Amino acid sequence: MNILNRTRTPTMIFVYILCCVIPFYIWWKIRDGFRIHNIDDKYILITGCDTGFGNHAARTFDRKGLRVLATCYTEEGAAKLNAETSDRLKTIQLDVTVPENVKRVSEWVDEIVGSSGLWGLVNNAGIMGTLAPMDWLTLEDIRQPIEVNLIGLIHVTLALLPLIKKAKGRIVNISSVGGRVAASGGGYFSSKYGVEGFNDSLRRDMKAFGVKVSCIAPGLFRTPLSDPQTVINQRIQIWHKLQQDIKDQYGENYIAVDAKKKEVLNKRIKNSDLSLVVWCMEHALTSLHPRTRYTIGTDATFLWIPLSYMPTFIQDYVILKNKVTIPVTNYKT
Repeated sequence: MNILNRTRTPTMIFVYILCCVIPFYIWWKIRDGFRIHNIDDKYILITGCDTGFGNHAARTFDRKGLRVLATCYTEEGAAKLNAETSDRLKTIQLDVTVPENVKRVSEWVDEIVGSSGLWGLVNNAGIMGTLAPMDWLTLEDIRQPIEVNLIGLIHVTLALLPLIKKAKGRIVNISSVGGRVAASGGGYFSSKYGVEGFNDSLRRDMKAFGVKVSCIAPGLFRTPLSDPQTVINQRIQIWHKLQQDIKDQYGENYIAVDAKKKEVLNKRIKNSDLSLVVWCMEHALTSLHPRTRYTIGTDATFLWIPLSYMPTFIQDYVILKNKVTIPVTNYKT
């Protein structure tokens, strides 16, 4: 009898856990599906709508009848977006690194939304910057993505926060799995780690005012931001400017080997369906109970996020395995 009890105990524990988990999951899925009413009466501002996630989101939300205020970095980007959308959508140029621009946009938004306030802010504007070993880079190389992706995001948020508090609205910050695992050198990863920290602080501070803050961490998607050829060209330009002793340390074939490894990796893990990220934005803006964090992309779900919870020696092993061995001595093109 004791033997039977011992053999049944693990099974009984598993069944008990399953009985607890399944109802909780069903309850969570039902709760996750509740939506707010009259979303078409609310204004949503999206930054960085020239291309990529922001452009796709602006066009998608406009088709669904939402009142979209879209900021574009260039006149060409704004003109093209206006030509592809309805009269409901309004555009304005914005460089998030220029304080006067941010102030002008906040005043423009205030005039449009009036006493109802701004329901949603999607902080999407961002750049990749230069991705290369840290000892190749200047302070300006590292500063540039931090100024756009982090300082610019914070400035836009603070400028529009009174309008969002008035509406008891939503803030959606586009981070990256690069805010959880730094896979390369450059300011991009530092900026996204900063976004994660700012997002957590802001979310807790705004709860008392009824403002809900969400963070979206996409994996590697096919957008102009992540174009592999651009990354390679930037590295080639920097390589030509490096001192000879640094070139000797890395090996003359470093660029060629690195490009080949990046090509293989990109083919394995890059996602192409931008609507997956846009769905997360929409859910964060229209759900009665938005999630605090969204992770999207096959590589994010099955590689980067699990890797971020692992000990650093495992992280280092996985990442360095996909980097070039230094110095490169016996490589043939």
